[in-house]
Amino acid sequence: MGVTVYGATNQAGRPRRVDVLVVGAGQAGLSAAYHLGRRGFAPYRERVDGGFVVLDANATPGGAWAHRSPSLRMATVHGFHDLPDAELPAPDPEARAREVVPGYFTAYEARHALPVVRPVAVRTVRAESERPDSRLLVETDHGTWSTRALINATGTWTRPFLPHYPGHFAGRQLHYAGYRGPEEFAGKRVLVVGGGASAIQVLSEVAAVGETTWVTRSEPVYHEGPFTPEYGRAVVAEVEERVRRGLPVRSVVSVTGLGPSVAYHRAQELGALHRRPMFDRLTEHGVAWGDEESAVDAIVWATGFRPEVGHLAPLGLRSPGGGIALTGTRAAADPRVHLVGYGPSASTIGANRAGRSAVNDLVKLLGDPMTGTATTGPTAIEPTATGPTAIEPTATGPTAIEPTATGPTATGPTATGTTAESAPIPVAV
Repeated sequence: MGVTVYGATNQAGRPRRVDVLVVGAGQAGLSAAYHLGRRGFAPYRERVDGGFVVLDANATPGGAWAHRSPSLRMATVHGFHDLPDAELPAPDPEARAREVVPGYFTAYEARHALPVVRPVAVRTVRAESERPDSRLLVETDHGTWSTRALINATGTWTRPFLPHYPGHFAGRQLHYAGYRGPEEFAGKRVLVVGGGASAIQVLSEVAAVGETTWVTRSEPVYHEGPFTPEYGRAVVAEVEERVRRGLPVRSVVSVTGLGPSVAYHRAQELGALHRRPMFDRLTEHGVAWGDEESAVDAIVWATGFRPEVGHLAPLGLRSPGGGIALTGTRAAADPRVHLVGYGPSASTIGANRAGRSAVNDLVKLLGDPMTGTATTGPTAIEPTATGPTAIEPTATGPTAIEPTATGPTATGPTATGTTAESAPIPVAV
């Protein structure tokens, strides 16, 4: 690739300074980066202040898609929308989503010369001073960055949600984030918990090799008929209203309900969609509803995720309602901060729109770089003769920034937290 990054603090020891910093390089982060470039913000260059940069904790492109189950095929993906100005070539329906989408993201970063620095994990974001127009300091595992504005695109994959139920189960438990396909469950009795698309995927695969029981907290919501633009707008409006009021977010998928997907029809054909209500407690060998106990060998918790926003805590963005109130994508408590891929934009099409909206709003806040009222274009520089150079230009121009051989090895799908694969999943006890 085009350039190599060795750290996040320059040789003088002061934070690197940019106009806009994007946290996360999934669909929402790449969309925001594309629109930043389109509106005239220059890709960051070492030892030249200004421009924009994207920090990503993954060692390679792909966001959360790179961590999905190998059994998830493009035919069973629960919807995918192209990135701006780059149509996804028609894939083989049986191709693995965890290979197709990261490959698409890799090509996108290179095509648009996006300044993605990886792997860099963001720890905290705080204001440089109490002044409302002060810069933001972004502290990472590779030093500190200083930015005039921040677009948070960290998604949810690093925060799998696992509810607590009383009791103790001695068998295998895992969250959907750690699910790697049906093979390990061949001939087993498997309890699948959850009423969303992830649960349907697991049921459609495991029921073909084992015995499944499906439980949900509430009656599953089915959406009959096509997903029309009018229905889509109504769904987004419902989620958006909660976010505007500062309430904990609901995902767009949780509101759309279960549709006639390939996985749904497969699970239906296998007789796996006979839902039972949620159990009362865990037992050593399974679960129980009152006096009735059901023995199982494994439990798959397809119980969703929560937004990865803990690194924003020092900014005090949360409202009394428990969520982060947004006006569009802008944090109501701090106009320097935008959240994309959060709440109503937590879908691939919503992420694209949110990226554009956030950038347009930041142009109003920071000034239009196309007219010279903001940073308009630092130029690349020569590497120094001593010490590691932060960025080395290539003969063909900059492309996505590569990790170094000696850099951190974190592979989280967003710029914060750990992956569900590498971190122990807390289980109900």
